[in-house]
Amino acid sequence: QVQLAESGGGSVQAGGSLRLSCAISGNTGSSYCMAWFRQAPGKGREGVASIVSGDTTTYRESVKGRFTISQDNSENTLYLQMNSLKPEDAAMYYCAADVSLWACRTVVPLASNFHAWGQGTQVTVSS
Repeated sequence: QVQLAESGGGSVQAGGSLRLSCAISGNTGSSYCMAWFRQAPGKGREGVASIVSGDTTTYRESVKGRFTISQDNSENTLYLQMNSLKPEDAAMYYCAADVSLWACRTVVPLASNFHAWGQGTQVTVSS
């Protein structure tokens, strides 16, 4: 199992950028499906992007072209570069991992397929 710790959240104006990081520790010798999720107040947790094998990625439609998920295996860190942020992107952002690479096969990642979670980092976007 792995332990995950997010950082990089903050408050930005619409159109701004943030880069979220997720430090991965524990059993980093295995391959994992990695993903970012977000949850706004009163809403369910929704998948934002996933990555497996370092280069196979998926994105939810609303963030395509604005967000980029990447992974630095040498630093055991997962990233989410977020550009052109919109007020509707405001949420608590979580990174997640699962040893089953099938978790990365859905069009957008599903929370029920992931078993390791970080504590989250808050993103606020003002209009």
